[in-house]
Amino acid sequence: MVTAAPAVLHAARRAAQALTDLKAQDVVLLDLRTVTDMADYFLVASGTSDTHVRATAHHVIDALAQEGLRVQSVEGLEQGRWVLLDYVDFVVHVFHPALRAFYQLERLWGDAPAVPVTA
Repeated sequence: MVTAAPAVLHAARRAAQALTDLKAQDVVLLDLRTVTDMADYFLVASGTSDTHVRATAHHVIDALAQEGLRVQSVEGLEQGRWVLLDYVDFVVHVFHPALRAFYQLERLWGDAPAVPVTA
């Protein structure tokens, strides 16, 4: 069994909470530790519009910054169709619903078990 630092799981769950705070939809936390070494977790969620996707991504960045966690890389924030927030040990993906359906990350990483987003 692969174990992650409790701080990583806590941070990923805090990001999930930030997403749900702004009514992100279908928030899923995938445990990638037994599937790949690129990151420990993927957090996937949908916004209801480009504006909502941008707002929820900004909220995650702000919420985690208050806890001393800085995002290492941000992609797609200006467009708001698919925002990727890379925190190294976990990655947050916030999708416009049409793009989430098209890319199907949960299906792509189907071998990764889902983790409850609440502690």
